[in-house]
Amino acid sequence: MNLREDEGLLMGTVDFGGVQRDVCMAYVAGEAQVGAYVIVHVGFAISLVAEEEARRTFQLLQELEDTGALGSKDPSADASPPSTGSSAPHSGRPPP
Repeated sequence: MNLREDEGLLMGTVDFGGVQRDVCMAYVAGEAQVGAYVIVHVGFAISLVAEEEARRTFQLLQELEDTGALGSKDPSADASPPSTGSSAPHSGRPPP
């Protein structure tokens, strides 16, 4: 993570397992430092996480991925097959 100020807001570039994203660091401004682990929700770092806890979480996620418990990485593999039947448009009203 790197830190910088952008239009008066503390911002950082955070690495999400190899994917880097810009994140607003305003909620953790007094605590965040380069190299820290943070919980990010919709583009905002909302709290810091101890390094040991972050490593345990990464390990658990890796184990879940290795067992297939997290599903496919390919979104199209999880999609339902196309319907072969026809359906009438739905108006939001119950049928007569």
